Amino acid sequence: MAVDRTPVLKRCRSLGMDPIYLGIDKKSTRQLKRANRKVSEYGLQLKEKQKAKFIYGVLEKPFRNYYKKADRMKGQTGENLMIMLESRLDNVLFRMGFARTRKEARQIVDHKHVLVNGKCVNIPSYLVKAGDSIEIKEKCKGSERYKGILEVTGGRLVPNWLEADQENLKGVVKELPTREEIDVPVNEMLIVELYSK
Repeated sequence: MAVDRTPVLKRCRSLGMDPIYLGIDKKSTRQLKRANRKVSEYGLQLKEKQKAKFIYGVLEKPFRNYYKKADRMKGQTGENLMIMLESRLDNVLFRMGFARTRKEARQIVDHKHVLVNGKCVNIPSYLVKAGDSIEIKEKCKGSERYKGILEVTGGRLVPNWLEADQENLKGVVKELPTREEIDVPVNEMLIVELYSK
């Protein structure tokens, strides 16, 4: 499996984004040593695509597939793309506060700790639907790992489209999010422009 091993703070600096969107509280004190070069239109579009891929932990091929699927759906392609990325199972776990970062949420799903509507799901890219109930398996709930996670994520705001019971490690997807509810610093219109060339 391909894994991006670039140091997270270094990547955040190069993309010009805050690590808080990844669930990381560290700040980098280093500054980028770049001459004030003019960035081309293509450069801006590419940067937005890389930002979205990095935030959600998606590689190029699956990301392109999400774009194609979003393009076939009704409505605006960019909004559809962001909603699909946001409704991935690993992202939903992160949003509910059952994982510190999306990478950790992905690992939790991979290790078969998650039940969706009572069935074990170990595919991080599984797209949840409105009304799905998500919970951590009973035998995993008492582990030290989840106690540590809840200490860190206890104060995190759960988005309106989700309902989370952090004590019992359960949650419900009330509805799919709208673009206004997704607080990710990505301009999806530039991604659409990049792919529609």
